[in-house]
Amino acid sequence: MSYQVLARKWRPRSFREMVGQTHVLKALINALDNQRLHHAYLFTGTRGVGKTTIARILAKCLNCETGVSSTPCGQCSVCREIDEGRFVDLIEVDAASRTKVEDTRELLDNVQYSPSRGRYKVYLIDEVHMLSSHSFNALLKTLEEPPPHVKFLLATTDPQKLPVTILSRCLQFSLKNMPPERVVEHLTHVLGAENVPFEDDALWLLGRAADGSMRDAMSLTDQAIAFGEGKVLAADVRAMLGTLDHGQVYGVLHALLEGDARALLEAVRHLAGQGPDWGGVLAEMLNVLHRVAIAQALPEAVDNGQGDRDRVLALAQALPAEDVQFYYQMGLIGRRDLPLAPDPRGGFEMVLLRMLAFRPADADGAPRSPLKDLGISKATADSNPNPVAGAAVAAPVASIAPPPVAPAPVAPVAPAAEVEAVVVAPQPQVAPAPAPAPAPAPAPAPVVEAAPVAAPAPVEALPEVVVAAESVAPAVEPQPPVAEAPVDLPWDEPSAPVAAAPAPVEPAPAPAPAPAAVEVEVAPAQAAAPAPVEMQSPVVAEAPAEDDDRDEEPPPAEDYYEVDMESYGYLESEASQEQAEPEPEPAAMPATGLAAEWLDLFPRLGLAGLTASIGANCTLVAVDGDNWHLHLDPGQSALFNATQQRRLNDALNQFHGRTLTLQVTQQKPEQETPAQAAARKRAERQRQAEASIDADPYVLQMKQQFAAVVRDGTIEPLEAKA
Repeated sequence: MSYQVLARKWRPRSFREMVGQTHVLKALINALDNQRLHHAYLFTGTRGVGKTTIARILAKCLNCETGVSSTPCGQCSVCREIDEGRFVDLIEVDAASRTKVEDTRELLDNVQYSPSRGRYKVYLIDEVHMLSSHSFNALLKTLEEPPPHVKFLLATTDPQKLPVTILSRCLQFSLKNMPPERVVEHLTHVLGAENVPFEDDALWLLGRAADGSMRDAMSLTDQAIAFGEGKVLAADVRAMLGTLDHGQVYGVLHALLEGDARALLEAVRHLAGQGPDWGGVLAEMLNVLHRVAIAQALPEAVDNGQGDRDRVLALAQALPAEDVQFYYQMGLIGRRDLPLAPDPRGGFEMVLLRMLAFRPADADGAPRSPLKDLGISKATADSNPNPVAGAAVAAPVASIAPPPVAPAPVAPVAPAAEVEAVVVAPQPQVAPAPAPAPAPAPAPAPVVEAAPVAAPAPVEALPEVVVAAESVAPAVEPQPPVAEAPVDLPWDEPSAPVAAAPAPVEPAPAPAPAPAAVEVEVAPAQAAAPAPVEMQSPVVAEAPAEDDDRDEEPPPAEDYYEVDMESYGYLESEASQEQAEPEPEPAAMPATGLAAEWLDLFPRLGLAGLTASIGANCTLVAVDGDNWHLHLDPGQSALFNATQQRRLNDALNQFHGRTLTLQVTQQKPEQETPAQAAARKRAERQRQAEASIDADPYVLQMKQQFAAVVRDGTIEPLEAKA
């Protein structure tokens, strides 16, 4: 007797023997048991998932001598002939070899005749998408209204190529791919019945190589039995398939985890002995990293599709989450760039070394093993922590150029010893230079430089100067009076304008400095060299003349702020975006009775997320014992579903300690909902805050003296920020 391959020997002969495809079998079984049969069925799916097998079982169910049912006897002559492929009323057509319209017309000429032996004449057209367009057109009318004794069973692996006119005339069933777990389970049953020794790892290799096809898995199992001389062993299957040893991928990942470059390159050397596809090795690493990331987010979601669930969970506990994401992204980029490498192995090694060199820094409390020394030379640190300590590398942050006006007598610049105070902002901490220069040198800090004039004359004081610098030297050295060309100032913000004043006044508080900056405040002092001095600033307030007999002095320049129209528009756009969320419309009536009880009950339910949004837009309209009736604003219908209703009902049951029946009707609430109450309270707090600002005496004084205006939308209650 000739040998029969496993794929044909173990082909299912009834719906009970089918593996998987439960969604298709349930519909067919119910249709057969209830006698609700369609005249045309279309089965789609990839190769080897059971399309032709289900069609043959369905033909057996329709023509079994015991009657139409979902459980054919399998013993009558009709069932045996269908199993043996010689039943006269089951016409199997290979559309791939009979694509012409003449073949289809010849086939349809016999449709009108009654079946010879069976109850129905069944036409099983396999790979129906291979028919020509004329063949489809010839088939349309018969497929739409066939005789009562005719059933069409169509099977295809590419339903996209079928005309919509064919699809609309059939009941379509999409068969799914077989997961590796289901394939391994079926192979275990088959090999146990065949008395073939096997290893579980070998079955997992076959299950993954089958790629969702049960027929491919059975064919590969036949090949593995022949290759292993009657045994199915993991080493033999791996050699037969030419696949990579999955354990070596974990060896590479463990070397990355340990930070051991030597072990990493040794693992690559072992991989090279198998002559692998390096792009495939990277793909296997990415697959493992993907499952590790899933294990870190939700451990119970990790499947055992590759038989290594325990190893994945162990790796998920050892690798920090940021390392997993980094390695995955680096592997994706490396796989893309691998064809550009001069040598595939060298490109693969560079990807691994890049992962090792740029791995994220250690985080506090991260589950990481201590790293080994990579043997890479470290960069030499600079021994001088302050780069501005020496005079050779120091440079002034800004210089002040003389304005294009007539020279005026000013006070001489005081030497460094007469500088009264140096104020350093507390945010940045600047270390002093290790050793100040003994000889006079150009000062690294910004200074006020003046140009010489013909007839110097003393004046009362210099204007107050506030500048920002990267660091401060221990002492400010006097500079000779030289004329210097104008340069750009280091600040761009209009928040620190400087102007001259006729007499020393109490310095106003300087604006907040930018990060990593130090404020240096130079007090008024006697100048040594005459020069007209004026800060180049976006806003400059001119000093009054000596003969000006105004009653009071103008306010210092620091009190003025020029609004940049571009930044003003940006701020307005931000404010409009923040207030873009619409507020709930006010209720028609205030909450009373049950609606007021719902306002008091809702905050104590502990709801969150979408369920809290649903509950906040409801109001309680009726309570009949344990039956509660809520009205929901129809504007929230997009968020409402059975899940949200169940969660809201569970929260009520937990709060009251008993089982309640909740009914939610989408109807505009007539009384105030919790969301409307919260919006009303926010509006009241906003009005109170605006009234408080408008009544503030300092605000009123600024409006009267400086024509100040309170910008709309800039007042926010303090409670809203909490």
